[in-house]
Amino acid sequence: MAHDLFIQSAFRGLGYKVEAMDVPDNRALQFGREFGNRGQCNPTYFTVGNLVKKLKALEANGLSKQDIVKNYIFATAGSCGPCRFGTYVTEYRKALRDAGFEGFRVILFQQAGGIKQATGEALGLKIDAQFFVTIGKAILLGDVLNALMYRIRPYEVEPGATDAALALTKQRIARAFETRSGFLKALWQTRKELAAIKVDRTCIKPRVAIIGEFWAMTTEGDGNYKMQRFLEQEGAEVDVQLVTNWILYLLWGAKYDTRERAKLKGVDKAIGADGHGSKFALENTNVTKKMWGLRAADWFVRGLFHTYATILGLRRYHLPDMEHIAEISHRFYDNSLRGGEGHMEVGKLIHNVVDQKVNMTLSIKPFGCMPSSAVSDGVQSLITELYPSAIFLPIETNGDGAVNVYSRVQMQLFKARQAAEKEVQDALLQTGWTIQEFKNRVSRHPRLTSATHCSAHAGACTALDLLGDVVAKEKGLLARSYAQLQQFWVAGGRRKQETLAAVTKAAQQYQQRKNQPAAGVEMAVKIVEP
Repeated sequence: MAHDLFIQSAFRGLGYKVEAMDVPDNRALQFGREFGNRGQCNPTYFTVGNLVKKLKALEANGLSKQDIVKNYIFATAGSCGPCRFGTYVTEYRKALRDAGFEGFRVILFQQAGGIKQATGEALGLKIDAQFFVTIGKAILLGDVLNALMYRIRPYEVEPGATDAALALTKQRIARAFETRSGFLKALWQTRKELAAIKVDRTCIKPRVAIIGEFWAMTTEGDGNYKMQRFLEQEGAEVDVQLVTNWILYLLWGAKYDTRERAKLKGVDKAIGADGHGSKFALENTNVTKKMWGLRAADWFVRGLFHTYATILGLRRYHLPDMEHIAEISHRFYDNSLRGGEGHMEVGKLIHNVVDQKVNMTLSIKPFGCMPSSAVSDGVQSLITELYPSAIFLPIETNGDGAVNVYSRVQMQLFKARQAAEKEVQDALLQTGWTIQEFKNRVSRHPRLTSATHCSAHAGACTALDLLGDVVAKEKGLLARSYAQLQQFWVAGGRRKQETLAAVTKAAQQYQQRKNQPAAGVEMAVKIVEP
């Protein structure tokens, strides 16, 4: 919802008359099912139905269909893939026609191919660098604010304090986007307001990562049964996926494809520096220049994200290393497959389990989603077999059956809560402290009680991270500085190598077990031998 508000304001700041629609709800789902094709996944029904619902509301307020078609357009994001993304324009056209709004203009901001319209009519949009940078800033800032919100809200002492502060800050930032002034001042005021929220991170809460199909895991409404709020109400901390991760994944895919295509031989007519055909280049493409351009885009996205994170107080947030994610997942899901999130969803689960990033991973996908179902119901079952301690739950959403979904989540969340409590208790035994002594020591360090404070990674839950932080502070400045330097210079690369080695070893052990027939099978073979 923060992204919707900021993108709306960013468009207005560029001079466009824009209104962000409400988050799709079950009423939108009903419109989608009424006017959409049969057998579609629920993101299609929710988003297409949400547009029809909005147009019906405009008509109910006195506007004629002709005025709506003439004076309004709808802009949304598109992508590629074998399922819903490729048919979105067709679904919009069909539903709009059947609802009586034939000719209504829909544009898709594609990840490739520029802008495509459902009706083919010209639009007064000026697509330039300023346009994309402004929209990109809105997306990145929405990500940073979301990451802060989901860190702070589970541990707030006064219920509702985080939501109240965010409601004010989002409106302030939105005004800065619209007026194109006072942006840094708005961010700094936001930092102070969020830092003033009282939190208690000594509460042991399991950390739950939400992964899966892009729309289903990121929406904050009925499309995923309001899963983020439900998990927090059940006493969990939610680790959400950022839109920035998807942008970095697209940039990684462009680099990967460029490297692979540059290896093709016999079809390239590009001319090299020596005047002859280039062996490692694409026709009419300077591979080196393109690769550096993609790297620069990656650095720009990461740099802008961390700039906003620093200003707002989002500390120690690590954007994923896409090369590392590809490396640890390629044994189980080919990097060239791009349906949905491709190998990235597999890599997230491996990263969560091997690096003890979270206590539980929840994969949310629409009913019948081909790419995500193949991953969560197929490949991920192999990952959980390699790592039996992993708490992983795939769920399908179709707009119905919320009670059944909540029940399944609660059962796995009970295991995650036990795992979090055990890892904290084991750490307390090593220090010789009780939980009350731990709370008392935290209270001695005011910095640790700040809402924007983030302890260094020590385990799967935040309470364990905080415990490690307290232990480090008790050791004194010299030991603490040495540990921080060691983590900064050594731990990052070493951790990646250890993760890759652990995945490789687990895969080899699984293959060995798979190649060894069971005793009963051997006996059966001997019996039928002539």
